[in-house]
Amino acid sequence: MQQKDELVGMLRQTKYADIAAAYGFDIIPGTATFTNAETLLVDGRPVRARSYLVATGAEPHVPAIPGLDQVDYLTSTTAMELTELPASLVVIGGGFVGLEQAQLFARLGVEVTIIGRLAPHAEPELSSELRKAFLTEGITVTGDRAAAITNHDGLARVVTRTGKEATGERVLIATGRTPRTQRLELGAAGIATDERGFVVVDEEQRTTNPAVFAAGDVTDAPGYVYVAAMAGKIAARNALGHHEQVNYTGLPTVLFTSPQLASAGITEAEAIAAGYRCACRYLRLADVPRAITNRNTRGGLKIVADADTGRVLGIHALADTAGEMMLAATYAIKAEFTVTQLADTWAPYLTMAESIRLTANLFRNELPTSCCA
Repeated sequence: MQQKDELVGMLRQTKYADIAAAYGFDIIPGTATFTNAETLLVDGRPVRARSYLVATGAEPHVPAIPGLDQVDYLTSTTAMELTELPASLVVIGGGFVGLEQAQLFARLGVEVTIIGRLAPHAEPELSSELRKAFLTEGITVTGDRAAAITNHDGLARVVTRTGKEATGERVLIATGRTPRTQRLELGAAGIATDERGFVVVDEEQRTTNPAVFAAGDVTDAPGYVYVAAMAGKIAARNALGHHEQVNYTGLPTVLFTSPQLASAGITEAEAIAAGYRCACRYLRLADVPRAITNRNTRGGLKIVADADTGRVLGIHALADTAGEMMLAATYAIKAEFTVTQLADTWAPYLTMAESIRLTANLFRNELPTSCCA
């Protein structure tokens, strides 16, 4: 925890505070509140501008589970402040945060149970393999939803909708995030939010108040650092008179478990929902020379393509270095490569990234693949 705090402190100083100072940005510590459509107060002091950008981020969402308020639960924030390990931990939520922290604590020796669908939005072939990897590490996975929590002999007992039970010394809530807007008084400024409280923005990051823009996790955008950075940059430029939009084509994501679960572009289900006639190929890591050499063949790679044009729509991988492969995947999708072009592109032998080319070659036929041909 000391090393984590030192790292966060260093990054906060060098990548934020020092950058603001270098550009001459004023930083006013305090709590911001809108009083009307044109006026912002910071601790009671009026701050007026031609445009405003709301980028207050989000915080862990705490669901209304009966009995939750009766236990000393953890969130993704407070879990990373612990200085002593619990003997056992029940993680509620099978998304990115829940899975990363579940594996972290399991590898530190904690008995971990996950309640929730594991990686529910990932390609099913890959989420199934990730589940097997977690089970191999001794993590219990219950694909159900928590219905109630009770105290039982000093432990937290979680009961699911189907009556299954899990007991742990601590409970970690990892059920998504909620926007941090409580004290902004957005309604006074005519700024609309959706049913979950996220600030509503148009394609240029403008809110329902033409003078106010919003970006990052306070909006209903994909919750990744690089998405917030891109949206913030575009919002700031548009606030100064430009008319730009965030292009999400080929957006990469990485779940930093081991193995990593990573993707770029859209899934098979998303492609079908968007009206594509879909063609897909899946390559097991057991057919990838680098994985064979590493003696670690758990995982695979899937390519989603438009069956009519052959254009690559999505690339998804489960492998120890899957995240490192996604830059190439994003380039291919943004450049509108076809699977044939991808199959005929150079790929260095004995790298995990070669699996992208090998999978693309399966669109020609599904006969066994050579090492590098």
